Amino acid sequence: MKKDVSGDWFFEDFTPGQEIDLGQRTVSEEEIIDFARQFDPQPFHVDAEAASGSIYGGVIASGWHTCAMMMRMVVDGLPFASSSMGSPGLDGVRWLLPVRAGDTLSLRHVTKQVKASSSKPDRGVVWTSWVATNQHGETVCTIEGMAMFRRRPVESAD
Repeated sequence: MKKDVSGDWFFEDFTPGQEIDLGQRTVSEEEIIDFARQFDPQPFHVDAEAASGSIYGGVIASGWHTCAMMMRMVVDGLPFASSSMGSPGLDGVRWLLPVRAGDTLSLRHVTKQVKASSSKPDRGVVWTSWVATNQHGETVCTIEGMAMFRRRPVESAD
């Protein structure tokens, strides 16, 4: 089921089975190399000549860069700035195919489970799966995790 992503979102706006398309992002070789020089300077991420002799046959994005791009797409695509309370962690990250310069990533956010907190009534936890595909429809990365969201404020009836 698709969900309209307009307006402020709260815990109550997430439902199991919900799928949200979060747009696309094209990655450049310059961006791949800049990220890798700072955070993951392995030769197949930063050196075209060395990368051409690697098992990848050319420069590829760091898996962490792929995750960072996915996170940016979530933040840009879901209007939850007023209700996000962060995340207690991830359950899994899988880098299934290399991301290369010129690839266009599409991201789908899938709500797996929701649970209101029994000890803190102002919040709930949402378990999600993020699935990034390239321009060929191939899955390149998946992230399984959870996030905490504020509950929708109750309007007073006076």
